Amino acid sequence: MHFALTDEQRMIVDTTRAFVETELYPHEALVERHGHLPMELIRELQAKAMAAGLYAANMPEDVGGAGLDTLSWLLYERELGRANYALHWTCVARPSNILLAGNEAQRQKYLYPCLRGETWDCLAMTEPGAGSDLRGMQASARQDGSDWILNGTKHFISHADIAGFTIAFMATGEEDTPRGKKKKITAFFVDKGTPGFNVRNGYRNVSHRGYSNAILEFDDCRIPAENILGEVHKGFEVANDWLGATRLQVAATCLGRANRAMGHALSYAAERRQFGQQIGKFQGISFKLADMAMELKAAELLTWEAGWKFDQGSVTDADMAMAKLKATEVLAMVADEAIQIHGGMGLMDELPLERIWRDARVERIWEGTSEIQRHIISRELLRPLGA
Repeated sequence: MHFALTDEQRMIVDTTRAFVETELYPHEALVERHGHLPMELIRELQAKAMAAGLYAANMPEDVGGAGLDTLSWLLYERELGRANYALHWTCVARPSNILLAGNEAQRQKYLYPCLRGETWDCLAMTEPGAGSDLRGMQASARQDGSDWILNGTKHFISHADIAGFTIAFMATGEEDTPRGKKKKITAFFVDKGTPGFNVRNGYRNVSHRGYSNAILEFDDCRIPAENILGEVHKGFEVANDWLGATRLQVAATCLGRANRAMGHALSYAAERRQFGQQIGKFQGISFKLADMAMELKAAELLTWEAGWKFDQGSVTDADMAMAKLKATEVLAMVADEAIQIHGGMGLMDELPLERIWRDARVERIWEGTSEIQRHIISRELLRPLGA
């Protein structure tokens, strides 16, 4: 692994950061105060992102994306992560890589419109009674002739309000295992407007204002077999094959926000004077800055190593779990300490720190809780020993 960035990677970082600071930062206050991202603003920023070559940059070149290697993509994600989540995720969309698993007809109907910015996708896995334990999902699909009938409820489904379709994971049977019965899962494309498919407003959320969640209801929703993504009963295999790097994406965007908070803390420590000197010269502040910098560096190295190993074909689940776990917990620590350094001003919305602090909380929950990440890491450590 080489630690120096290539000229191309430096250009990606510089271009993305300039876009974020010039085009996204000015709209953060609007989104934060109203909790809504107007569609006209989305379309305006979407067009600018496309012109800058930043839209759908996670996708390979052969389908119209930027074809970035994983490490370059994570550097790009870090820079986008500096901004309000709704702004960078919606306006500089990165369609889910799981769309690449579709056949050509499915790509024409679902993937390419997302790449062109005509619509958005959303994934529907989580249920009120099945979060981390997806094998416990109750939403189901049963075959009826050549069609499938879907029933059940999904919730916490990100940006489903603007998505043109969902990829819904449904229980389609059971199998016996040494540890008892296990659900078989199948993934289905479900178009918005399909009879029996209803999208309701989700919950008010303290994190990521403007980035909505929704409740999806399926009531005898009839879907043709051609809408199956992958194979029947192979939904988890599709997800594992195509969604493996999403934990690294979370890690990278967290690093962006942590870097932004760190920058504010450093500037304030150098400028603010108390008792006749800059507060950064007081040990109570200087030690905080040192710890913040060290932890942030550790999180970055874990994330960049996992990204590099992903392209080498040697990344493990534990590598990605460590990166996600460390980056999300470091973000929480850096955001909290940045506010402490600022004192009361850190909690005022004139600065982005209180937003970064609020937004940090969900990162230790979605895409696998911190406890799940620790389980993955410990399991990989113990498995070679037969435990």
